[in-house]
Amino acid sequence: MPPTRRTPAPAASTLTGVAEMASRDAQGVPADLLDGYLEELDGISTTRKPFRPEQLRVRREVGARAAERGISLHGVIDLHLSATWLAWRSLSGVRRATGADAVRAAGEAVFKAADAAVTAIAEGYEEAQRWAVRREESFRREFVDDLLDGRNLGQLAERAERFGLRLAGSTVVAAVRSAQPLVDGGEVARAVETSLNLRPDSRDVLVTTKEGLLVCVAPDTMTDVPDEFVRQVAAALGSDTTWRVGLGRAHPGPGGVVRSFEQARYALDIAERLGLPGRLHKAVDLLVYRVLLRDRAALEDLVSVVLQPLRGARGGAEPLMETLAAYFANGQVAAACARQLHLGVRTVTYRLQRVADLTGYSVDDPAQALSLHVAVLGAKLLDWPSSADETP
Repeated sequence: MPPTRRTPAPAASTLTGVAEMASRDAQGVPADLLDGYLEELDGISTTRKPFRPEQLRVRREVGARAAERGISLHGVIDLHLSATWLAWRSLSGVRRATGADAVRAAGEAVFKAADAAVTAIAEGYEEAQRWAVRREESFRREFVDDLLDGRNLGQLAERAERFGLRLAGSTVVAAVRSAQPLVDGGEVARAVETSLNLRPDSRDVLVTTKEGLLVCVAPDTMTDVPDEFVRQVAAALGSDTTWRVGLGRAHPGPGGVVRSFEQARYALDIAERLGLPGRLHKAVDLLVYRVLLRDRAALEDLVSVVLQPLRGARGGAEPLMETLAAYFANGQVAAACARQLHLGVRTVTYRLQRVADLTGYSVDDPAQALSLHVAVLGAKLLDWPSSADETP
């Protein structure tokens, strides 16, 4: 009985031709990404066995390489599927198949293998993308921290170009503080960043977070950005929540960013301590408070000398302090002060007279009124009387 003749495997030149045709069919996706796929498929068509784990690992690596080379996932999958159907007639298991059952068995094995290959490619591609995103986020976080902390200033300008910033000119920084910390990737941060990115000049604007603050860095030439930033924050946070925006002054160069950021945070701190009205607080408008705090010892002396007697009042110093603060905030108009505090005008005038009786400082005397006003502001800045020793 003559020996059974075995059908030879497709020649390498045949598989190379299929690879080239698959590349053309997939709009030019490089054929080298098939990386042994056709030879493995040919073996599967005969053995009917699925891909081995090490073979699927190669497909995942192919997916990762495609991502790194900027080739779309659709493209690399199209390449493999095109190669599968183009090679079908040339596969050993198909050519030697006799009868419909054999062809069907070969087809099931081949197309299950193709499905597994595509799945592995997608996994490798997506993992590479996730890694690239994590790496980019890490680079961005490191850059933001250096930028807002004032570290590595000599390299910041070059690194900033990667994120669309030009630090040669002057920049301003706005910072938002909310009751809930604002974080990278959070709903508010994403909404504000997306809205500002719709601007044609958005490349020059950086929206990020730092220590629970939402931060916007922009060239001082883009004078409308701070107001637009406030509008977008208002849209994201709403008008009923407690939030404020501090705006630093413009400063030149990479080091100017950290200076403006520090001023924005200072404006937030002052606005919160003093309970200033409004959402936007500009550092340039709050310079007088920096002057007050520059000589803290003198300010503490003023508060102690002028306001210490109020602690002996019935009910403590707080009601009288609150009345003084509202009185000065309303232009020393008793009726307006009463409306703000939801009190009667007589109650307000009684409290002001009580202040005069206890301290010797009257709001009716301009010089004494100035001392009282500065002392009240100083008390808020120093958190007096809470920070003072309660022992008389």
